[in-house]
Amino acid sequence: MRSIIVPILFLTLQVFSQNIISRPVSSTPPKATIEAVSFMEGHWRGEAFGGITEEIWAPPLGGSMMFSFKLVVNGEVSFYELGHIRELNGSLIYELKHFNADMTAWEEKEEVRQFKLIKVEKDKVFFDGFTFERVGANEVVIYALIDGEKDKPEEITFNFKRL
Repeated sequence: MRSIIVPILFLTLQVFSQNIISRPVSSTPPKATIEAVSFMEGHWRGEAFGGITEEIWAPPLGGSMMFSFKLVVNGEVSFYELGHIRELNGSLIYELKHFNADMTAWEEKEEVRQFKLIKVEKDKVFFDGFTFERVGANEVVIYALIDGEKDKPEEITFNFKRL
């Protein structure tokens, strides 16, 4: 299975595509509250990686929104992600961990994938390597930068419809 790219140091704002951007690790994230991503609340389903994808986002509470993700291929769970977006130092950070179908972790015990906030627009929130977009009341899109073939970055689009 493909893995999510760990953020790397860039000297300037880098545009991977029209949907994915990145900033230097040392840059200061913009100010934001959890309300900027509150449109993610709900139960969502789509298709990617040759299977059915599902995400469930809890409503904002305590300065965070937690989520679970599941990929089902040929009627069996391929992998899970668990994580949250939380307020940190007046901004937001997206954090997650991956798990196999048997709940064994991909990352080491203390390792958490972290993606800093880069920019907030009316219906689009950019993290370093991920973008969340509200398309309508019942549709969201998540763009993710992952390791592609020969470790070349590749943008994957997750189109989700509200259940």
